[in-house]
Amino acid sequence: MELDEGNQSSVTTFILLGFSEYPHLQMPLFLVFLTVYTVTLVGNLGIIMVVRINPKLHTPMYFFLSHLSFLDICYSSVFTPKLLETLVTEDRSISFKGCIVQFFFICAFVITEMFMLAVMAYDRFVAVCNPLLYTVAMSQKLCALLVAGTYTWGGICSLTLTYSLLELSYCGSNIINHFGCEYSAILSLSCSDPYFSQMTCLVISTFNEACSLLIILASYIFIVVTIIKMPSAGGLQKAFSTCASHLTAITIFHGIILLLYCVPNSKSSWLLVKVATVFFTVMIPMLNPLIYSLRNKDVKDTARKLIHTKLLSHSM
Repeated sequence: MELDEGNQSSVTTFILLGFSEYPHLQMPLFLVFLTVYTVTLVGNLGIIMVVRINPKLHTPMYFFLSHLSFLDICYSSVFTPKLLETLVTEDRSISFKGCIVQFFFICAFVITEMFMLAVMAYDRFVAVCNPLLYTVAMSQKLCALLVAGTYTWGGICSLTLTYSLLELSYCGSNIINHFGCEYSAILSLSCSDPYFSQMTCLVISTFNEACSLLIILASYIFIVVTIIKMPSAGGLQKAFSTCASHLTAITIFHGIILLLYCVPNSKSSWLLVKVATVFFTVMIPMLNPLIYSLRNKDVKDTARKLIHTKLLSHSM
């Protein structure tokens, strides 16, 4: 298959191994992942609906939260359906174009979510450190620009990484030891020099991780300093509860990313990579709505009213 004028590949399809080395776990894993994916869709769609329905939640924090839920739905939906398919069918193939498209979207959504969490940290910084000027500082225009910026940057980075993979030739094995088209899994099948692609990935990954963590760290340093200066215990508790959910989400998200960075690229570590990727792409999108809704009274109250209204309408 021709990729560009100077680069040809004989591979037109890839075979995803997934968890095929554990045949006795195929059906239990399918049921677990199907349940998790269902909870992910219901939970994140629920948060988006709750934010739209309740006027009290029409604030910058919930505006960003609804976009975080949208991103969770998107990047979970890029990987999970194919994962479920590989668990119940003998045909585990994916076309070369399909594989590249899957990589592009998962990469774009993950980078976008990385910076969305950083934007949410900045939002918490303004809310805690400048509460009187919060609505002025976090105007609708600024919020829209910040969100648009995260999506645009995610798309640019993903497009660059995808281009670096398309520059490679794939003429050897077509078996991907993964359940999806993850970067290192695709790269391992290349039969040309991967130096440019690896350097591109290293620069983009390091820059994005460092920048997003720096924004988060700087925001929370100022938040902690402000909290320490608060004279009342009530203000301290309110500030902490405002940030606790976001801190939990950040810790899980970046913790898994750093774990994947630290895993050596060897055959013995592929199982750990697959398990970590499952947690990252399947579990985290389910956990985020639980983290934010369980600690938030307004979200819980609106959700209860919505469920109660739906039940009443069905019973009539």
